[in-house]
Amino acid sequence: MSRRSGSVSGWSAPVSPDFRHPMKPWVVKGSRIIIERRWLKLREDHVLLPAGGEIQEFHVIESPAWTSVVALTDEARLILVEQYRHGIARVTLELPAGVIDTDETPLEAARRELLEETGYAAKTWEPLIEVCPEPNRQNTRAHFFLARGARKVKEPAFDDCEQIEAVLLEPAELWDAIDRGDFCHGVQLGALLIAVRKGAFGVPR
Repeated sequence: MSRRSGSVSGWSAPVSPDFRHPMKPWVVKGSRIIIERRWLKLREDHVLLPAGGEIQEFHVIESPAWTSVVALTDEARLILVEQYRHGIARVTLELPAGVIDTDETPLEAARRELLEETGYAAKTWEPLIEVCPEPNRQNTRAHFFLARGARKVKEPAFDDCEQIEAVLLEPAELWDAIDRGDFCHGVQLGALLIAVRKGAFGVPR
């Protein structure tokens, strides 16, 4: 038997197995939008708690679903991107990623983002995992894919606000970058571990 949580602003959580001690969802007594921009909506909910208490101002960030790719060349090198991230005010290494457009499937968006950001296209694709990056304060979902046999077929095509450099790393170099803190995107780190579990590449001894 499974259960589905209630939906808020058109988004529903996926069906998941019952836990040993099922919990009741919060009841939304009232809701208002504080900020609404292209990539961001900040919602304030007045919620009633199952135990009888209430939170008059609980804030939720609504943002589009996004996709990301663990891409490997025929030589088993990882295709990463180097770019500046203003939230932490420094350059980082990351997986190719981007927002899923309204007329796209997650896989279509993943193919597009890999091509746009790196100029690479891959032979085979398979889903890795779908996750909620921050389920308490955000409603966004992230879709990860594993792409193999990637080859460069064109030059990258960036948006006006993007400054991206494609980087090829051996798996051992990736783990060194993680140890140094150069690769620090927490959710993407989880996707890399799933790729390792699937045998995409190994970990250093």
